[in-house]
Parts: sequence; C-alpha cells; structure tokens
Amino acid sequence: MRTPGKGRGTVRPIRLLGDPVLRTECDTVRSFDADLGRLIDDMFVSMHAAEGVGLAANQIGVSLRVFVYDCEDDKGRRHVGHVVNPVLVAEGGETLLADEGCLSVPGLHFPTPRADHAVVEGVDANGEPIRVEGTGYFARCLLHETYHLGGKVYIDFLTGDTRREALRTIRSADWSQVGQ
Repeated sequence: MRTPGKGRGTVRPIRLLGDPVLRTECDTVRSFDADLGRLIDDMFVSMHAAEGVGLAANQIGVSLRVFVYDCEDDKGRRHVGHVVNPVLVAEGGETLLADEGCLSVPGLHFPTPRADHAVVEGVDANGEPIRVEGTGYFARCLLHETYHLGGKVYIDFLTGDTRREALRTIRSADWSQVGQ
C-alpha cells in the first residue's frame, strides 16, 4: 500500500456542498498509473491542509472512486491509507449518535447516526486487493468517505429536527450555494 509522504502532492481546493460533483456517483478507477498516484498524493496533502481525517476524490472535484484517510479508531490506534474502488461489505454493530462534520460543509457539525463497525474492500494504487475494517470513529470515517463516492453527504443521514436545523444552518452559511 502506498504510504503518504509529507510534502508530496499539491493542495487542491475542497469543493463545497452545492457543487454538483458532490452529488454525482463517482466513476470506477480503471487506470492504475502515475496519475492515480499523484491524485492520491494530492488528496493526502489536501486533507491534511484542511485538517481532515478523510477525503473522497469528488471533494477535490475528481469524480473517481478513491478516498484517503488518516484517522484514529475507538482505541486510539491511528489508521492511514487509501482505498480505490471501495465497496462497503459490512456495516453493523451498535448505531452511535455523534457529532459529525465534513470538509465540504465547513465549520458545521451535527449529531449523525452511524454504525460502530464497517468493512470496506477495494484495491490499492497498484490494483492489489485490500480490506479495511474499522470500529468507532474510524468506522464513521470509512462510512462517510464511501458514501461520498456515491454522491451522498452526511446530512443525508440526518432526520427530523436535526435535519431541518442542519439545512437551515447550511442555507445561511456564508460559503453556501445551497438553495440559491
């Protein structure tokens, strides 16, 4: 698996909610070449520059099924990596309600229900099969990023008053293009 290097890659702007690329299902990666490696490097440096723990390719305007992560699990273990063409193969355990945010919805956090266990399978930058399993906060990260690649954002999982509050807050945010 490719290890992200400090200083490798170019910081790309994060796309904000309202940009159609965030609501479009991403395409399967078919070329495992230097361009894919550069994309992964750019995603890592963009994620770190924005102080995030995960980033999907569509969040930097690239509609390909790739995400990166640098996230701790519920036991404080750090997980760093990427998944190309991820498929969510398991989502379960207890449903936890915790504040969740998103680099594409900057500065806002809302209590979001997520399973406390997730398993994602895909391939690495070289096309080799990988399986990533997470619990707690890391499971939340895996779910969040995998769903991004399907055109979903975390506010899609909110219900009732929380969803109404989130949508109201997003519409009035100074960065928002939602509802305009």
